Amino acid sequence: MAAEQDPEGRAAARPLLTDLYQATMALGYWRAGRAQDQAEFELFFRQCPFGGAFALAAGLRDCVRFLRAFRLRDADVQFLASALPPDTDPAFFEHLRALDCSGVTVRALPEGSLAFPGVPLLQVSGPLLVVQLLETPLLCLVSYASLIATNAARLRLIAGPDKRLLEMGLRRAQGPDGGLTASTYSYLGGFDASSNVLAGQLRGVPVAGTLAHSFVTSFSGSEVPPDPVSTLVPLAAFQRADPQGDPFPRRRSRQSLLSPQMLAPAAGQGSQVNLAASVETWLERVCGHLGLGVQEPHRGERAAFVAYALAFPRAFQGLLDTYSVRRSGLPNFLAVALALQELGYQAVGVRLDSGDLLQQAREIRGVFRTAAAQFGVPWLQSVPITVSNNIDEEELARLAQKGSEVNVIGIGTSVVTCPRQPSLGCVYKLVSVGGQPRMKLTEDPEKQTLPGSKAAFRLLGSDDVLQLAEEPPPRAGQELRVWPRGARESRTVRPAHVEPLLRLCVQQGQLCKPLPSLAESRAFAQQSLHRLSPAHRRLEQPALYQVALSEKLQALVDRLSARGAL
Repeated sequence: MAAEQDPEGRAAARPLLTDLYQATMALGYWRAGRAQDQAEFELFFRQCPFGGAFALAAGLRDCVRFLRAFRLRDADVQFLASALPPDTDPAFFEHLRALDCSGVTVRALPEGSLAFPGVPLLQVSGPLLVVQLLETPLLCLVSYASLIATNAARLRLIAGPDKRLLEMGLRRAQGPDGGLTASTYSYLGGFDASSNVLAGQLRGVPVAGTLAHSFVTSFSGSEVPPDPVSTLVPLAAFQRADPQGDPFPRRRSRQSLLSPQMLAPAAGQGSQVNLAASVETWLERVCGHLGLGVQEPHRGERAAFVAYALAFPRAFQGLLDTYSVRRSGLPNFLAVALALQELGYQAVGVRLDSGDLLQQAREIRGVFRTAAAQFGVPWLQSVPITVSNNIDEEELARLAQKGSEVNVIGIGTSVVTCPRQPSLGCVYKLVSVGGQPRMKLTEDPEKQTLPGSKAAFRLLGSDDVLQLAEEPPPRAGQELRVWPRGARESRTVRPAHVEPLLRLCVQQGQLCKPLPSLAESRAFAQQSLHRLSPAHRRLEQPALYQVALSEKLQALVDRLSARGAL
């Protein structure tokens, strides 16, 4: 799949997004005549993030896109030539120019799957030199995506199913690529939308956003509106190309050309109304209801709300805390919302970005209820309340508690930077070469790898089990002896259901079948989490999910460990 034919291709990693030692090892393999040896690597993590008991597998779409576009360009090869010893055989660089992933096969956990320590997220097999070069970019594509998806899933579990979650952390992200990845995979993990427009364009993530405090403070209330007479345009001129160069004149309403301060009824019939004047009339009534003087609400804020309402009469939302929520933001919002109501429009919400969000939301909801009764506008009592302001897991739990009047929660820094754990710590380890198992022992038992090409199964009511690929798969209802990782003794299980975990995704460089859409993977992730037991889903002090080895795999580990110790 060429990048120029793929709208997401612009977000794909490049082959030199790698560590130099991948290129030095490639040269070593080539000189040793081992470039074409068949090898297999596994990508996995050793511990679940954030002190939890699960992770979500993510990043597969990016990996497939990277593999299918993998090709070293002349400029790439020239740079590697400058970084390697000057006496490197030129034939090696010609070999690099011919490389692609046509000999690479990938098995993977489907995107959005539950993942546990030691269970491969990816199994990558093919020519040794090529699959070695893939290590760093695949780790980069999978590790952060899976960390973000898992973090987002935790936040969704805290918020519960009814709160709407918005990711708004682009400005806090670790660079543009980190921002795009975070917006994409927070959506997969359970967020409802993102503020990131590029994530919407390239990845299909729903986007959302309204206005910032700068918009409100830019108005003083003394602005002179454009003269409606000077902006009158004959309808015939409106139907022609815009003389100012607007290529889409028909996308603007004729109303906006005729009268910048006027608004027509939502139904499209009836006289236009001067919205600002109507708001001033409503403000007197609102202030009387709230026990405020009409001079207390900030006129600049009110002018900003009117301007925004004129631009978005069907999607008006008020940002209430620029000056004072109780004495300014709330009465100004109500005045504009009620003026819009007279024309058949319905405000869509308010937002708070400072203070005690939970308490303020309760107070605002109370005002909405009394105003709805006072002015005979029933929908006003259920206007959605959005909150934001450095919300972390603890504050989210508070906002999501029973009785909370918060409807929508915007989270930025805490989702995109993963402050509780900045890295998932995925690794990419060689498990076989030429069909022979390979095992890393090391001085640290936690860093020992599991040898051989493997299959993975989820046993309902029991464990995830890893076994050698050559073994027959477990069968439901049949006893199976397994060795829980880290245990000194085996145990016998009888699974009620057996689910194979790793799916053939890419075979000899070709995509086996279309990957699910991002929205489909998001739905699958939520289904996967729902199936996880409450004890494992618990975010604090969860029960550990057990991963076990088959007898044959455990015997291979013991044999290679003993041989390595000699």
